[in-house]
Amino acid sequence: MSELYSEHPVMFKNNPLGFIICLILIPAGGLGLLILLTWHLKNKASKLTVNDSEILFEKGLLSKERSEVNLASVRTTKVKQSFFNRIFGVGSIEIFTAGDSPEIVATGMPEPNKIRELIKANQNDG
Repeated sequence: MSELYSEHPVMFKNNPLGFIICLILIPAGGLGLLILLTWHLKNKASKLTVNDSEILFEKGLLSKERSEVNLASVRTTKVKQSFFNRIFGVGSIEIFTAGDSPEIVATGMPEPNKIRELIKANQNDG
């Protein structure tokens, strides 16, 4: 089982304005530093991994939530990107198997179109 993609959500590229505001707030009693630390921990607590047979999405530091989806059961993969998300190469990816609600929703992921293409390519191989 080879790993094709494994990333955490990104901070600056996903919300550059929020990142800059946090940097400006650092001299104001360290509030910006506290926000950046919380944001960083939240991003490091989430991870999307795609290998040749399944998609795994984990989130949480102390308590974990783990979703696994077999590539063969993926029906639809939806990528959402705002104008600025497209400029910075990040976006949200939603993975549907059956029904109207997505099994996995990963926001702030780098190269979301690469994820979609990996899923499509490996569905055809299997």
